[in-house]
Amino acid sequence: MDRNGKNSKSLTASLDRSVENVTWSSDGKGLYFQYHDKGNTKLAYVDLNGTVSVLTKDVGGLSLGRPYSGGQFSVSQNDVFAFTHSTPDHPADVAVGRRGSSNITRLTRLNDDLFSHKQLGEVEEIWVKSSFDGADIQGWICKPPNFDPAKKYPLILEIHGGPFANYGDRFSAEVQLYAAAGYVVLYTNPRGSTSYGADFGNLIHHNYPNNDYDDLMSSVDGVIAKGYIDAENLFVTGGSGGGVLTSWIVGKTDRFRAAVVAKPVINWTSFVLHADNPAFFGKYWLGGMPWEEGMQEKYWARSPLSLVGNVVTPTMLLTGEQDYRTPMSETVQYYTALKLRKIQTALVRIQNSGHGIANTPSNLMSKVVYVLGWFEDYKAE
Repeated sequence: MDRNGKNSKSLTASLDRSVENVTWSSDGKGLYFQYHDKGNTKLAYVDLNGTVSVLTKDVGGLSLGRPYSGGQFSVSQNDVFAFTHSTPDHPADVAVGRRGSSNITRLTRLNDDLFSHKQLGEVEEIWVKSSFDGADIQGWICKPPNFDPAKKYPLILEIHGGPFANYGDRFSAEVQLYAAAGYVVLYTNPRGSTSYGADFGNLIHHNYPNNDYDDLMSSVDGVIAKGYIDAENLFVTGGSGGGVLTSWIVGKTDRFRAAVVAKPVINWTSFVLHADNPAFFGKYWLGGMPWEEGMQEKYWARSPLSLVGNVVTPTMLLTGEQDYRTPMSETVQYYTALKLRKIQTALVRIQNSGHGIANTPSNLMSKVVYVLGWFEDYKAE
């Protein structure tokens, strides 16, 4: 728009994705930005007529623990751009390119000393149709090193948080550690995930959790259909929004041998009144406050606590002591309910950790050890 605020126009209205990190080109004739598309972060350029050009993909997520989106870029005065670059076989490194050229050069290989003597699990993309409405659901399968398709492997379903976020074809230390322990790991983008457009993302607007369950179970069935999964050894875990969905899943099915619910929301009424953004959550996630007419029923219908009477799955709870996003009291409510019902459960309090457990390497390792230890305890022979 003009400096006086007039003549505004949208340059990316035809791009059904959210744009981030908008940066002017040095000549003022266009803008650089990044966006997420089907689990991959791309760097693009748009001129002042609205023509969008994709410059590169694989703009790396900077979350080392799980394969979340993210990444950063910068642009020089002569349209050379630098960006964080990641694929499933390496964490973010620095790469460069130039607008007008398709050549991308990776400058750093900061972890080659590690990967020279460690074998990673191979990652494969998978698409399935949701059993609920036929929606296309994207996911990824990470196989154990030295994978043999003639064998049967236990499966871990690992669910992302947000819930408005996305997993993708990026490196994940946690996924690779699970695979190294002999598990096939499935991670997906159920409805509500970003990078698939407004309609897909808004399917959970004031309606979460809901048919994410169908999307996730359809993805599990899609992997089982490949023939190398031991269907008697299915496990499930997830953090934050993934913790919500993990506790939701064990309230709706007994097909998983064990579950680890990390940093969950269990009771939306208590959550919206004492999590770290009470002015936002109730109004925008649930559509009203719990004391308003008709809202208490809606809050309860969306709370995993409402399904705790159905749970038979051994379920561990795991949350950081200084977590203000999904406070420890949410975890304690669920743990107490499971104990009262005499369901096998445990509560792990991660010391010196907020919501981002994996921000500290020692806490990331502790989390993985607890998850794997719990699953091993309940694995069928």
